Amino acid sequence: MGSCYGIYIPSLPNKVKWSNIITLSCAYMLEFIQLLKQRYQIICSQPENAASKASYQQRIDQLILTEAFMRKGQLINLSPAHPLQFAIVGPTQAGKSSLANVLLNSQVAGVSPLASFTIHPQGFCQGVEITDCDGLQRYFGRFQQMQQTLMPRDRFDCYSLTESLSDSPYLPPCVLWDTPDFDSIDSALYREGVIRTMALADVVIIVVSKEKYADQSVWDIISALEPLHQPTIICLNKLSEGSEVLLTGSLKEKWSLARKDDFPEVVPLYYKKQTGHPIWPVLKGNLLKDLVKQIAHKKQPRYEQELIQKYWQTWLTPVVAEHHALSDWKGLIDGVIKEGLESYQRDYLNHPRHYETFQQALAELLTLLEIPGVADVLTGARKVLTWPVRKMMNLGRKSLHIADSSQELILLNQIAEHLLIQLADTLLDNAEERHQRLLWKEFGSLLRHQRQLILQEFSVIAQAYHLAFQQDVENTAQRLYHKLQEQPMVLNSLRATRVTADAVAIALTLQMGGIGLHDLIFAPAMLTITSLLTESAIGSYMHKVEYELKQQQLVTVKKSLFVDGIGQKLLALQGQLSRSTHFNISPEQLQAVEQQFIEKRHGLRLL
Repeated sequence: MGSCYGIYIPSLPNKVKWSNIITLSCAYMLEFIQLLKQRYQIICSQPENAASKASYQQRIDQLILTEAFMRKGQLINLSPAHPLQFAIVGPTQAGKSSLANVLLNSQVAGVSPLASFTIHPQGFCQGVEITDCDGLQRYFGRFQQMQQTLMPRDRFDCYSLTESLSDSPYLPPCVLWDTPDFDSIDSALYREGVIRTMALADVVIIVVSKEKYADQSVWDIISALEPLHQPTIICLNKLSEGSEVLLTGSLKEKWSLARKDDFPEVVPLYYKKQTGHPIWPVLKGNLLKDLVKQIAHKKQPRYEQELIQKYWQTWLTPVVAEHHALSDWKGLIDGVIKEGLESYQRDYLNHPRHYETFQQALAELLTLLEIPGVADVLTGARKVLTWPVRKMMNLGRKSLHIADSSQELILLNQIAEHLLIQLADTLLDNAEERHQRLLWKEFGSLLRHQRQLILQEFSVIAQAYHLAFQQDVENTAQRLYHKLQEQPMVLNSLRATRVTADAVAIALTLQMGGIGLHDLIFAPAMLTITSLLTESAIGSYMHKVEYELKQQQLVTVKKSLFVDGIGQKLLALQGQLSRSTHFNISPEQLQAVEQQFIEKRHGLRLL
């Protein structure tokens, strides 16, 4: 039975290689952690995010630690016989390099009374050869392995491996790492190397002096190491006579506040005045060798899981907040689209004076009626041209004129402009009052710069819709005409002489583009025709046709102008957000990585 990040694997037949599935899941999570770390680093480097820099840098350290610890798991899987790794860690001036020399029984580690003298991880091979450590280059990734004496002080992405030729009475065959401090002013420059070395360690040796042991930075590191479950000792360095018991008691108390596991062994270190080096207690001679027995490589996957679970919610807090903000952005767009459609219905479709489309259908109906005085002309035209051909010939000049004079188009453009103004005001308010202020501010800037282009494109789409919708208008006229043919009395009434002259004039003038639709509604002939149809036997049918035309118009306007038109243009602004100030990790990406551990696949139960 094995586990990795919550994956529970039951007993399986020998033929089934679940390890391949586990490796894929671990690799997927490692890739996501690397992505998340990179996004944090990019965002943290921007001056706009100065307020979040401290907390974001802490999460970057956590992500580096987790990534490195998972790489250690890969190293263990690929090279089970890889040499043991011991790491000495501690604050500045704690005596880490001096202790390394004592444990190695050599002077290979450089020592200086100056702070920040060691700025690179330095590994010393005790009882092993450098060639046995080939996997370390893969582990350290972008860090370059260099000779100890050649590492430049202006580069921090490098490490060294040096063979120690002396025999150590205290160490088993291993690589002993001397690490830079983690608390000096300059430590931010080389902190990643410290974190990667700590994650690599099979055994951790924490070195503190009586001056530094109570510093918060020390206990932050000690707390961060807990999920790694490394066998640990604490070396109390630079002790004076009589201070050991008091300091050990204080250490134990602070440990209980920082960690839940057992308090480790404390090694008191006193200095030789002659050499200036600490003295390793005789009674602790085999301590480090005995610690090897506590190393549990087989539990590495579970330890990785614990580490991820400890920080997962914290890491994702700003990402999820960004998702919520983007969801709010989509909500704002949906809101303005809804408001725009309500305005369109109220001020056009349901407005008694502005709604012109059905009246246009009635005007088209006049061209289908064989009204006395023009019957011969219309009948002759039908003999020469079919209806679709006549429609295409008439639609060009007439439709362009209709579009130019349409009250509907004027209103739609006004609605679009009003919606963008309202949206800009909302973004301005959000940038001043809500979370994710930078995101709202950037949305406002994008909208401000693209507002005119969005309106121009909306106007073009609106006109294209209006011209294309003439087919629906003509179809409505056809339906009414066929219905009238079923009612000869009504048809004859419409052909009566008292409406002929005005009606024919309206029909022909509309065909030639000499009258606007808004004027058409109030023409006496149109009022007469509307009244006759309403009061006739097909009155209810006419209302049904008008209602269906409005519904079709509403559906078409919603989809082509608001959802696929201005809505898509506004949603596209999300893809233009700066990748340097936002995480830009989509909900789908996050869901995909989380599904690796919550879905049931191939017989695995993912927790």
